[in-house]
Amino acid sequence: MSYRIPDSLIAEENAKRAPALEDDYAALGRQLERRGLDIEAITAKVAAFAVAVPTWGVGTGGTRFARFPGPGEPRNVFDKLEDCATIHQLTRATPTCSPHIPWDKVSDTKELGEHAKALGVGFDAVNSNTFQDQPGQKLSYKFGSLTHATKAVRDQAVAHNIECIAIGEKLGSKALTVWIADGSNFPGQSNLDHVFDWYIESLSQIYASLPADWRVFLEHKLYEPAFYSTVIADWGSSLMAAQTLGPKAFCLVDLGHHAPNVNIEQIVARLIRAGRLAGFHFNDSKYGDDDLDAGSIDPFRLFRVFNELVDAAERKAPGFDPAYMLDQSHNVTDPIESLMVSAIEVQRAYAQALAVDRAALGAAQDASDVMLAHRLLKAGFQADVSPILAESRRRNGGAIDPVATYRASGYRSRKAEERPDTAGSSSGIV
Repeated sequence: MSYRIPDSLIAEENAKRAPALEDDYAALGRQLERRGLDIEAITAKVAAFAVAVPTWGVGTGGTRFARFPGPGEPRNVFDKLEDCATIHQLTRATPTCSPHIPWDKVSDTKELGEHAKALGVGFDAVNSNTFQDQPGQKLSYKFGSLTHATKAVRDQAVAHNIECIAIGEKLGSKALTVWIADGSNFPGQSNLDHVFDWYIESLSQIYASLPADWRVFLEHKLYEPAFYSTVIADWGSSLMAAQTLGPKAFCLVDLGHHAPNVNIEQIVARLIRAGRLAGFHFNDSKYGDDDLDAGSIDPFRLFRVFNELVDAAERKAPGFDPAYMLDQSHNVTDPIESLMVSAIEVQRAYAQALAVDRAALGAAQDASDVMLAHRLLKAGFQADVSPILAESRRRNGGAIDPVATYRASGYRSRKAEERPDTAGSSSGIV
């Protein structure tokens, strides 16, 4: 029988840490109270916050140069779901996972859905894949997919996305995420106008296949693997496409898919204003689309993004219903540990944004009091909200310290025994 971390171990580990947490939580509550903030209100919102885990994230990722698989790698999507469930069991922040087709395609989708339900997890947006060729694929995506110059290739890519919708319906998903690698590496390689027209034409067919209660998330990326031009390179192109397609099309923001030093939170604010913010793929970067753990390089940027999200939620911005997902590649860490820490860091940024005195901030902004407004914002970022995060996990049945509890469980070594090394693992991104 497959090993699961026993609830008794979580309770035992929590008992060791409960007294210190209670002291820290009470102290933080007093600090926030002096600023006119209610720790219980913040804790309740954090406890209700969730971010999806990508199925591919629980496998070891790689670079263009190498991949170094670890012990107990998931061999298939059923193993991936076990790891995703373990992340949620300990963090209580990741109740859904996002599958990638055809990586996670199975012969019996009903069986997959029942397996997930038994593990206590559901499914978030389904991700299509036309950025690489698959075994047995009739036509190649080497020179594009939804925007390929040959209509037969475009039709094949459209059919794949429609198949993803059908699979997602059986799994209980409510959205399709579309990211294409289409673009050009040489000036003159493509007609920049024609490829955008083909994108709209292809997406229109996919859009027409969406169930009434579904959304399609259009994901942009500045560069890679197309380095001269990318068809959907920025939020402007994504917004143009979404507005052309219709009210079920929205713009997805991956934090690594922008030019260096771009003001991502302003992009978020503009998409909220347009009513077209789909949500996020959370990660972090130092140089480009590094897909590093969320909050590991620039936690202040992550906080600034959540500052806009909390502001939009509090003023009830029309159409504001963002979806949250992690999208990372783990080369040198245990993927389960990285995803747990990243989920916590996303929650941390949310809690810090909730710890901003918004009434005082608004007054300072109206008075053009620059320094006071900046200090009020930084006060939220500088608040150590760790006790709130830990207490929300404990109240939801999770671990006060997820990584320590995970290590104490011996989960990875047990999975190494259950999952012998296999060639060609379907896990991770290479």
